[in-house]
Amino acid sequence: MNALYIIPARGGSKGIPHKNIKELNGKPLICYSIDVARKLTTDDNICVTTDDDDIIKVVEDYGLKVPFKRPEELASDQAGTYEVIMHAINHYAAKGTYYDTIILLQPTSPFRKADDVKRCIEAYSDKYEMIVSVKSASSNPYYDCFELNNQGYLYQSKGDGNYQRRQDAPKVYEYNGAVYIMDVEALRKCSYNSFTKIGAIEMDEMSSLDLDTMLDWKFAELLINEGYGR
Repeated sequence: MNALYIIPARGGSKGIPHKNIKELNGKPLICYSIDVARKLTTDDNICVTTDDDDIIKVVEDYGLKVPFKRPEELASDQAGTYEVIMHAINHYAAKGTYYDTIILLQPTSPFRKADDVKRCIEAYSDKYEMIVSVKSASSNPYYDCFELNNQGYLYQSKGDGNYQRRQDAPKVYEYNGAVYIMDVEALRKCSYNSFTKIGAIEMDEMSSLDLDTMLDWKFAELLINEGYGR
C-alpha cells in the first residue's frame, strides 16, 4: 500500500468556532490526527489540506509542513470532501508522486487511535473500493425507526415490525467519520459516495466521538477529565 494520509481542515466552523485549532486538553484538535498519522507513516506522506492561514501556522508550528493552501473554489462550506481529496491527489501527481491509496483522517475524531487505523488497513484489500470505520447505530430501522405512509400513519422503516427487543433485531451501523481508506483508481472514476464495494471496521462508542457541536466538545472534555484517552 502506497498511501497518502489526508487530514482535511476547513477554516470556517459554525458549530464550534475555529474547532480544528481549538485546544482540547492543551493541544490543538487537528494535532490529535497528526499524531495518529505520524505513528503510521512519515511526514512526507501526510497532507493537511486547508484554506486557512491560522490552521497552516498551527500545523507548521507543530512541525508538519503544509504542502499547499487550498484554492478559493475549495474554501467555502459548499466544497465537497471528494473535490478536496482529488485536488490533493492531483497536486502530488503533478509533482511526480503517485499514491494508490488515500487514508482520510478527519480532525474531529480526537479519540481515534492508531490501532483503529491499523485495523482498517489490515482489512483493506483489492476487493474493496473503500474501508470505513463505523459504530453501532443509535437507532435501528428494524426496531425504532419509523416513516409516515400516504395516510399519515407511522410504519416500521424496515422489516415486519415484529422485533420486541433491540438485541433481537439485525445489527446496523453508521459511519463514525474517523477513518476512510479509499482506492485512488476508484476515486478517479467516481465519488466515494457512489462506491458499492465498502468494508467496515467497528469502533467503540467513545473512540467514535465526532466533535460537531459544543455539546460534543464538552463531552470530550468530560471524558478527558475522567481519564479517557490519556
